[in-house]
Amino acid sequence: MLRRAAKLGIRLIFAANRRIPGSQANCSQANCSQDASQTGGAEMEICPSSENSADDRIVELAECGDLVISRDVPLAKRLIEKDVMVIDDRGRVFTANNINELLSLRNFMVGLADNGLGIERTANYGKKELKSFADSLDRIVSRTLNEK
Repeated sequence: MLRRAAKLGIRLIFAANRRIPGSQANCSQANCSQDASQTGGAEMEICPSSENSADDRIVELAECGDLVISRDVPLAKRLIEKDVMVIDDRGRVFTANNINELLSLRNFMVGLADNGLGIERTANYGKKELKSFADSLDRIVSRTLNEK
């Protein structure tokens, strides 16, 4: 992502409550300071560790036409309501047509887990998942750049 963003001159912002390993972006830690320094179009904003502070910052920064990468379904719903494009790290595209169903499924799974009935999840992330993500990212970036 970093190389592609730098090559295309796309601004890239990482927002989290801790530094993301391997992000290689310059860091701003002043409670989600808006003056994060840039390096090759990449910024890292470290948000307070309070619940949803990074999500709130992402929603605050995101504008119509932006792309956010997150597997957080409730965050994706908030972003889609702002006409922000959202994909997860496996290439799944969240849309206005599928977000309510995905959120319902997520809430059901959380409810099961809260009641001790959690289903074992497979956390494998291999070449297949990386390729799917890269393909989705490339499709969206190419389509967006062609529309400008």
